[in-house]
Amino acid sequence: MTTPPHAAPEDAAPRLLFWYDRNRRDLPWRAKPGEVADPYRVWLSEIMLQQTTVPAAAPYFRAFTERWPTVRDLAAAPLDDVLVAWAGLGYYARARNLHKCAQAVAAERAGCFPDKEAALLDLPGIGAYTAAAITAIAFGRKATVVDGNVERVISRVFAVEDPLPGVKPKLRALAAILTPDERPGDYAQAMMDLGATVCTPRKPKCMLCPWSDWCAARAAGVQEQLPRKAAKADKPTRRGVAFWLLNPDGAVLLRRRAEDGLLGGMTEVPSTPWAGHAPGDAEIAESAPLDLPWRSLPGVVRHTFSHFHLELGVVAARAGDGWRKAEGLWVPVDRLGGQALPSVMMKVVRHALAHA
Repeated sequence: MTTPPHAAPEDAAPRLLFWYDRNRRDLPWRAKPGEVADPYRVWLSEIMLQQTTVPAAAPYFRAFTERWPTVRDLAAAPLDDVLVAWAGLGYYARARNLHKCAQAVAAERAGCFPDKEAALLDLPGIGAYTAAAITAIAFGRKATVVDGNVERVISRVFAVEDPLPGVKPKLRALAAILTPDERPGDYAQAMMDLGATVCTPRKPKCMLCPWSDWCAARAAGVQEQLPRKAAKADKPTRRGVAFWLLNPDGAVLLRRRAEDGLLGGMTEVPSTPWAGHAPGDAEIAESAPLDLPWRSLPGVVRHTFSHFHLELGVVAARAGDGWRKAEGLWVPVDRLGGQALPSVMMKVVRHALAHA
């Protein structure tokens, strides 16, 4: 067992829960005091909150639960409908795994989520953090729930100087020491709320913290410097050209990306491959949907993914009688909102509509 750098008080968990009962956030997926948590809503919210902020996830959560109020409803939905509803939330593999997980729970478990971490880990798209969160919050079972907020709190109260991400196992072990047997779900959410509202990345509100009197980082005056993070490598920049093609009726050519890989299964404006260099004339001609006199539009579309920056030039053309030879789906401009277009492609659409 990990030995903490200094001992936590015996009443650490009760103190935090006392604070939480008076300061808990009102979130659309969170059960009210006295209510029983719905595993479906807990699972859905935790998947949406991966790499996504609460303000960004909240409207998507409301839309999903209004349209698909149970896991069986979500399982029965066509994947394309789920992808369209997810569009704009990013990290689109989550949407595909969300659908696969819903189908697995509906078909193999009679619509009921398992209540133990090991069984939850067998489901698509559920990792260690999500399994622990569902176990604790939805089923009230003791589990150590560690997200970015919790890592920050733990690194500060124990003054852990080792940098992320290598120190994650140590932070998890320290978090496990504090996790109580009683009210584990409320405790997990209390830790998240403490990190999100008090023990914030910048200018933590230490005077409001229920643990301020035993926080080692505060005692040393280094709370704003923790957690330390290893230096990140610079993100590379990839470049490409997108093809804005209209048919004689004014519909736009779209294509569906391959199921595997980045933006898998989503809809796109056709483009050249994204590479470390700007495509030359020959590469552009080879990737073009039709052999037409393409016109370059002014400006560049910029977007950042988790591991690289992207710059896309946009060229435009209008197809004549041979428009049916182009492979893809022709969609009227006023119906583009009904397509599973990720954020980067919505940027391309807006750019083309402004400049074409």
